[in-house]
Amino acid sequence: MRLHQKHNYPGRLLVVEGVDGSGKSTQLDLLRTWLESRGKSVIFTEWNSSLLISKTIKQAKRSNTLIPVTFSILHATDFADRLENIIIPALKAGLIVLADRYCFTAFARDVARGVDREWVRNLYGFSIQPDGAFYFQVPVEISLQRIANSRMPGFYESGMDIGLSIDPRESFQIFQSLIINEYDKMVDEFDFYTMPATKPIHEQQMLFRELAAKIVGL
Repeated sequence: MRLHQKHNYPGRLLVVEGVDGSGKSTQLDLLRTWLESRGKSVIFTEWNSSLLISKTIKQAKRSNTLIPVTFSILHATDFADRLENIIIPALKAGLIVLADRYCFTAFARDVARGVDREWVRNLYGFSIQPDGAFYFQVPVEISLQRIANSRMPGFYESGMDIGLSIDPRESFQIFQSLIINEYDKMVDEFDFYTMPATKPIHEQQMLFRELAAKIVGL
């Protein structure tokens, strides 16, 4: 599996992972601004954003009828398109690629939905190994609190599609707890940098920059 082998491209790939409300996107955006201020050329990509398939996924989600395996295959298609047309070309050009979620999101979410762990890993067997994978670890209660302050969790975000609870908040807590459990299992397997996502934003960012600087050669 390519995911366990270092790539030989001149660029560097940094990815952030974590449940919704972990603050990973905020931290990645701050890192991106900092790297650019240091003269680095940066490319950004995020989960479910392929021009080829993302609209199809959004339309399918609106019907609330996607089964877990179909959900997994659609996201793998999105990921494959971005990997081949955005991530790898940028790495070949020597750029820094910042990815808001990577295949590890599928490893956590799809398995939490009941999809076979090995099947999902094989589905994403074409993935390349990131130079740094940062897992923003946060208790599920804080995740829910942060999200509730701005919006209601979505149908799939809450795991309502797999019948955990008829109450959206309770379903969210159960589903996100399952996802956190999968992420925690991956820390050693994929050498995640575990980030303290409950600490102040500035403190997290300083640690993030320190680790990222070593990886990209600053």
